[in-house]
Amino acid sequence: MLYETLKLAVQAIRRNALRSFLTLLGIVIGVAAVIAMVTIGNGTTAKVAAEMAKLGTNVLFVRPGQFGPGRSSSTAKPFNIRDITELREQLRGVRAVAPMAQGTVTVVYGSENRSVGAIGTDNSYLIAQDWDLASGRPFLESEIRSGRAACIIGETVRDKLFGSTPAVGNRIRVNKVSCEVIAVLTPKGESGFGTDRDDIILMPLRMFHRRIVGNTDINALNVSAMDGVDTAKVQADIERLLRERRGITAGEEDDFRVADMKQIAETQTATTGVLTILLGAVAGVSLLVGGIGIMNIMLVSVTERTREIGIRLAIGAQESQVLTQFLVEAVVLSLFGGVVGVMLGLLLAASASGGMDIPFVLDPSIVLIAFGFAALIGIVFGYFPARRAAQLDPIEALRHE
Repeated sequence: MLYETLKLAVQAIRRNALRSFLTLLGIVIGVAAVIAMVTIGNGTTAKVAAEMAKLGTNVLFVRPGQFGPGRSSSTAKPFNIRDITELREQLRGVRAVAPMAQGTVTVVYGSENRSVGAIGTDNSYLIAQDWDLASGRPFLESEIRSGRAACIIGETVRDKLFGSTPAVGNRIRVNKVSCEVIAVLTPKGESGFGTDRDDIILMPLRMFHRRIVGNTDINALNVSAMDGVDTAKVQADIERLLRERRGITAGEEDDFRVADMKQIAETQTATTGVLTILLGAVAGVSLLVGGIGIMNIMLVSVTERTREIGIRLAIGAQESQVLTQFLVEAVVLSLFGGVVGVMLGLLLAASASGGMDIPFVLDPSIVLIAFGFAALIGIVFGYFPARRAAQLDPIEALRHE
């Protein structure tokens, strides 16, 4: 019985192929849009999470000043060497406390020169950033203490200045200072903010202070917590120590800020997750539009086939059989549209992922939900026309021209 009903439904759809195609087009677009939007959104979320992980989920960034109306970071005093020493001695559960004195320098090698972001620091920066060396060695303790002109360069700097020539052991000019290249950092690529993380040069903090910037300011600190240690506790300890060091009394606002990368990563991921849901919801509206299209076409079909329905009822067909026939037609249209929509959605998502350089993160539940919703639309929006067909008066139907 079901096979015969299904056969009749397919025949009815094939008799009006163009109209059936235009009807299921709404379902195809709706399902494809939902799958593509959600998959692209998931890929974006994954990329954001990966980019944030590059900065370290156990890393806290400490900077002088505060952001916001009426606040200024320019008036806040920078950190100093004594702050670093106190933090290293008193903080518990941390892997590294890395100072960062930052500036822009011009580096020259042979006929090549370029403007590069420079950081005065020590080996703790490599630990805090989980950054390995592709070649060479870290700073020696004697170089850190004496401020010897040694430098570690990023991959972009190495490529632009040296090309295929080995960089380690050669000397470059940093502003007016001749500096030996002792190591090259492993490539990290672009950050989530679009900056090239490999376009960088690291120098011993004392050398950077004395010979590059001419002051002892430290613009920022990187604090890396040990695995399993609650970064919120480390953040609270940093804030307490710095308040003491900077003479901030109870009730006064901090003149520094501590950013927890774990919290930032969670916030970014949650934000992109909400946007993904919104995109999916917007795309889902087109599924409803497709359902309305199915209902409209099925109503037209009932009107066109009134005489056929009357004949079936007159020769003994039951109302439930007529109801099932038209309901199956609507569901077949929806399911076929759902299958095509799933394939199109996956193709669009894969193409967009490649074009946008984001990972292809397929959530099977979204495919099932979209396909199931397409079937549900066929049932819901096909029921009213099917019920109308089943309730036709056979005599009136037979009189219909």
